[in-house]
Amino acid sequence: MRFGAAVLRSYGDPFTIEEVTLTDGPAEGEILVRIAGCGMCRTDLAVRRSAGRSPLPAVLGHEGSGVVVETGGAGTGMDTGDHVVLSFDSCGHCQSCRAAAPAYCDSFASLNLFGGRTEHAARLTDTTGAALAPRWFGQSSFAEYAVVPARNAVRVDPSLPLHLLGPLGCGFLTGAGAVLNSFGAGPGDTLAVFGAGAVGLAAVMAAHAAGAVTVAVDRHPGRLALAERLGALPLPVAPAGLPDRIRRLTGGGVMYALDTTGSAGLINDALRSLRPTGHLGLVARLRAALPLEAGTLDRGRRISHICEGDAVPGLLVPRLISLWRAGRFPFDQLIRTYPLADINKAEHDCDTGRVVKPVLIPDPTRR
Repeated sequence: MRFGAAVLRSYGDPFTIEEVTLTDGPAEGEILVRIAGCGMCRTDLAVRRSAGRSPLPAVLGHEGSGVVVETGGAGTGMDTGDHVVLSFDSCGHCQSCRAAAPAYCDSFASLNLFGGRTEHAARLTDTTGAALAPRWFGQSSFAEYAVVPARNAVRVDPSLPLHLLGPLGCGFLTGAGAVLNSFGAGPGDTLAVFGAGAVGLAAVMAAHAAGAVTVAVDRHPGRLALAERLGALPLPVAPAGLPDRIRRLTGGGVMYALDTTGSAGLINDALRSLRPTGHLGLVARLRAALPLEAGTLDRGRRISHICEGDAVPGLLVPRLISLWRAGRFPFDQLIRTYPLADINKAEHDCDTGRVVKPVLIPDPTRR
């Protein structure tokens, strides 16, 4: 079958909208999904800085949602017409996957980032017949259609606004999962979130829903105002003395901190803002050595990396949808939609901070 997709052909060039060909339908354990919407995540854009490790040309996109139009057999557990949210890829059989920790799959980096799923690798081609890179995050959902492993799809209620749900499979899942799963935050707990982007604001919403007192740290007044509307105490990065200001706001420091920035300075500030035995979670990929200042890890404080919010998507996505329905996780307020044809404008707006979460709509007439 042939359909439209956004193709990234080189690390420095814009996306191009092209006709691509799917040479085979879904194999056993897979489903073919007509994409209703796909969030743009900064991990998609980080391909440009991957030093050639993420293969191109490729169709990116890994926050897809859509309708199942074909299944690879009864073993998928899916039916034609099911509405689904798509999440990250995992092997399903390593020790982490068997322990219900798919975000720590032994093959996570290979499968999701570096084209490591070799079966049916060349079945997506361009108009010349040249193969496009294997599925990005098991999806490649900057397109009208995507073939995905059924185990990566979460069935959702068809009455929901399907085109908006894709970011629940990664960006919003990561921030909310860090709070609800990794920290297990609850009423009366204290949390500082460093960086009020999509992941950070998802953490703010989840913390507010859980009853935690939350401080949001950012350098952009608009993002701080948005965090405040979502239930956080806003705190600008400047002036100096950030840990002291956090301690004053929270009566002695926070039990949990989440850094979404990857900034060494802010990570050290986050550690200094923790109470004894506090936990700092990192979600951003560090691109340089992380020097920790003396004394930041004393008194039982700890630091860990959190991948995909420690989530099992089939459990957390329905939980977030339930919170949204109850008015306690208003993720739709962070979204701006764009036609897929406007993907380069969406990337510009995301890069410049004009929008928190762009969602690309392959066919706006289907909404």
